This record gives sequence, C-alpha cells and structure tokens, in this order.
Amino acid sequence: MAAKRIGAGKSGGGEPNILAKISNSEIVSQGRRAVGDAVGVSKKLLWSTGKAAWIAGTTFLILAVPLIIEMDREVQLNELELQQASLLGAPPSPMQMQRGL
Repeated sequence: MAAKRIGAGKSGGGEPNILAKISNSEIVSQGRRAVGDAVGVSKKLLWSTGKAAWIAGTTFLILAVPLIIEMDREVQLNELELQQASLLGAPPSPMQMQRGL
C-alpha cells in the first residue's frame, strides 16, 4: 500500500493553491507598491545627485583649476627672481623676501 504524501499534488475542491493565495493577498500588493515607490524615489535621487555632481565638477574645472595654475605660476616666478638675485650677488629686497614667503 502506498503512503499518502502530505502537501503533494493538487488541492481538491477547486480552491486555489497556497502560493496563489499569498501572491494575490493585499499585503503582498502593498509591498509591491512600496518597493515600486522606493525604486522610483531612488532613481530620482540618483539622477539629481548625478546632475549636482556634474555641475559641481564642471564649475570646479572652470573656476578653480585656472586659479590654482596661476597661483603656482606666481610662486615659481617668485622663486626664480629670488634665485637670480642670489646668483647676481645682490641681496634680495624686502619686497622679494615677502613674496617668497
């Protein structure tokens, strides 16, 4: 005689199976809506963050990088003037000393 397995086979009486009941329940529907809303908000947040990063990056490139380059160029020029003055034997003027600091 074959033993009857519990949970095996189709349920009788025309009732939907347990998986269909769970997937059609109200709490699952609310969870799906919540996940969909969270995904939408996340996409908008990432899009906005990306736009802000692009604006900040390009602004930095346009405004700050030329300023940094010019400041470095000025420091190099001051160092060169001090070096030339010391090679020629003339004591550096107070103005050159202040610029060198």
